[in-house]
Amino acid sequence: MTSDLPLPKLRGPDPGGNSGGDCSKVANTKSAEKAARQAVKHRAQNVANRSRLRTAIRKATEAVSAGNPENAQKALREAQPTIDSMVNKGLIHRNKAARHKSRLAARAKAAAGK
Repeated sequence: MTSDLPLPKLRGPDPGGNSGGDCSKVANTKSAEKAARQAVKHRAQNVANRSRLRTAIRKATEAVSAGNPENAQKALREAQPTIDSMVNKGLIHRNKAARHKSRLAARAKAAAGK
C-alpha cells in the first residue's frame, strides 16, 4: 500500500553531497567539545563495565542452574564484589545491586538445599 504523498525533507547533509553546512560538529564552545570527548570515553567505559556486570550475574545464575552447590557459592562470591564495584562507579543504584545479590544468594541457598 504505497502513498502518493511526498517524503519529508530530512535535516543534515544532502545524500548527494550538496550540504548546506557542516553538521558533523555539534559543539560550539571549547568546553562543549571537551565534554563531548569525555562523553565518548565515559560511554565506552560504561559499556565495558555493564558487560562485566552482566557476565558476572549470568555466570552466577548459570552455576546455580547447573545444580552444583560448590560452584554456585564460588560464582556468587565472585559476582558480589563486581556488583558492589559497579555501585561505587555509579553504574547501578545500590538498591538494584542489593536486589541482584539477594536473589543470587537465595538461588544459591536453594540449590545447596536440594
